[in-house]
Amino acid sequence: MPFTVTYPYLQYGGVWTASQATDAVASGTWPSPPTPKLFSWGSNGSGQLGLGNTTYYSSPIQVGSLTTWLYVASGIYSGYSIKTDGTLWSWGSNAYGNLGTSNTTNYSSPKQVGALTNWSKVASKGTFCVAVKTDGTLWGWGQNDNGQLGLNNLTYAISSPTQIGALTTWSWVDVGYLHTIATKTDGTLWSWGSSSQGQLGLGNTTRYSSPKQVGSLTNWLYVACGRYFSLASKTDGTLWAWGQNNSGQLGLGDITNRSSPVQIGTLTTWSLFKSGLNSTISTKTDGTLWSWGANSLGELGQGNTTNYSSPKQVGSLTNWYIVACGHSNGLSIKTDGTLWSWGRNQGGQLGLGNTTYTSSPQQVGSLVTWSAISGGRSYTLAIAKT
Repeated sequence: MPFTVTYPYLQYGGVWTASQATDAVASGTWPSPPTPKLFSWGSNGSGQLGLGNTTYYSSPIQVGSLTTWLYVASGIYSGYSIKTDGTLWSWGSNAYGNLGTSNTTNYSSPKQVGALTNWSKVASKGTFCVAVKTDGTLWGWGQNDNGQLGLNNLTYAISSPTQIGALTTWSWVDVGYLHTIATKTDGTLWSWGSSSQGQLGLGNTTRYSSPKQVGSLTNWLYVACGRYFSLASKTDGTLWAWGQNNSGQLGLGDITNRSSPVQIGTLTTWSLFKSGLNSTISTKTDGTLWSWGANSLGELGQGNTTNYSSPKQVGSLTNWYIVACGHSNGLSIKTDGTLWSWGRNQGGQLGLGNTTYTSSPQQVGSLVTWSAISGGRSYTLAIAKT
């Protein structure tokens, strides 16, 4: 059978193992849907924690009292979440209109973006957002000086969600600092924005302000972006990378930039992956955890600060599940629902109750119900059932 990925931001924010589901169905005791709560921690100078203040916290703090959060994403100093009712919410810094609230006002508590109830996915890493709706349309807002919104213009900032073209076949999307990568339901791969380091994968360093197809293949599956580089997996389980590579963040065994997709090794067992500024963290289908790229702050979780230009396994465990990257730190949820973090921690973004850097995975608290995680510049957003 072809390799597939079901990204684990499941309805109601719950993570259920196959055995739990099978046992519950067989016994007629399927549990009630979990009640997912939103948590945040780390730096908070722009209200990016959504807690109604600008106080820093080095341990997880619940955001409000609602139990309907589903999906989280983080920009530099702004947070985003989709609820189970399909509404989209944002908070934090809004200098470029990147909160999508039709203004440039900062908000330290979640504020709804419009009134629609069909948001599906949202991506941010810098000061702009791109999002997919359940109808397959694609939308962008925020900073656009490099055409990163894909709207065929260079309008400096757009403060309300604006549709990118008219297509209804967009599937997955992720963004870097100044570029966007997306897949369609037909398996094609598309990119736009800045390509100063070849991060669009189009074989050049030309900037494009509207979506351009990357090659002609139709088996692309899932994408992730670092600051100036990109990765994508195919339905056959292979992993590909391109763009800036000065710290080995492409995982190709060297530090040479690439402007077209190049396969990372020969394995066909790559699963979920995320990228920070100049590093990548990934799981394989066997539950092992791997990392590569920049590591001066311990962001690879290898117990050292050595850069690696090829994938290197983190420990020997086989129960890693969801991964995320802050700018220079790593995060992962295991299949047992525990949350782990490592790397840079100057703002308390590791959630360990301190600001001490650590180069090996450390458990965040004692909860075993974490289901979604996202890292910003020096803060973290997560969802858990308590």
